[in-house]
Amino acid sequence: MAKKPPMNGVKLPTNSAQGNGMQLKSVTKQFTDPAGRCIDVFNNLSIEFEPNQLHVVMGASGCGKSTLGYLLAGFTQPDSGEVSLNCVPVQGPGPDRLFVFQETALWPWMTVTENIIFGPQSRGEASVVELKSRAAQMLVKFGLADFSDNYPDQLSGGMKRRAEIAQALINRPKIMILDEPFRGLDVMTREILQEYYLALFEETRQTTIFITSELEEALFLADKIYFMGGSPTQIQAVIDIKLPRPRNFDVTLGQEYLAYKQKAMDLLFRDAREQPGKFKG
Repeated sequence: MAKKPPMNGVKLPTNSAQGNGMQLKSVTKQFTDPAGRCIDVFNNLSIEFEPNQLHVVMGASGCGKSTLGYLLAGFTQPDSGEVSLNCVPVQGPGPDRLFVFQETALWPWMTVTENIIFGPQSRGEASVVELKSRAAQMLVKFGLADFSDNYPDQLSGGMKRRAEIAQALINRPKIMILDEPFRGLDVMTREILQEYYLALFEETRQTTIFITSELEEALFLADKIYFMGGSPTQIQAVIDIKLPRPRNFDVTLGQEYLAYKQKAMDLLFRDAREQPGKFKG
């Protein structure tokens, strides 16, 4: 079991008090496969991501989880229907919706500080002096103060992930979207970062959409879990997770957690039985 990382006392600025939520209304998204056939990923998909909650989206590999994240971030547009933030249509990427990718998004030729301030600096939001001051506070918060002048290849995998989350949060987004951000890390580092991000969420109540294929990760983090499946993909079920907050890994030993886990496994195995082809190794 991972030891919970210390959280320094610097308060993170957020837009969480505004109660930011995202909506998908009757969204259809298609792709063309190599044979030229049109494949419906989503057909008439509607979801409401409520403000100030940690929403976890999970499903089998290839079910469209990342595509959902790209739609929310504005990297791709629906073929029909609407994606909106606070009921305002999303027209493209923007600093109000920050996306943390599976792979590192740090520029290798920039220091940690330079990476963190790159977004707001490129938009001219503040002076470099002010941005570096904000970055220094975030580096203290993320336990990276001693590595501000290091380059990404001088950081561990877990430190890179923390730097990338700081890189997103300095933009003061309304929505955080994370696409399997801890994938590929060793178990200990992964659990430490899960607790780290959870502590940040519980401090800021930043509306978060967290994509994963790991059931234990979903159960530990979530206020709500959305199970994706079917063809075209739909939300097959939603589980409200009422585990107490603040939350740490001790909660995974309790009967309430185990009951949620059994309920989730029943849903996943039901989907596997109904669509065996999607779960082949």
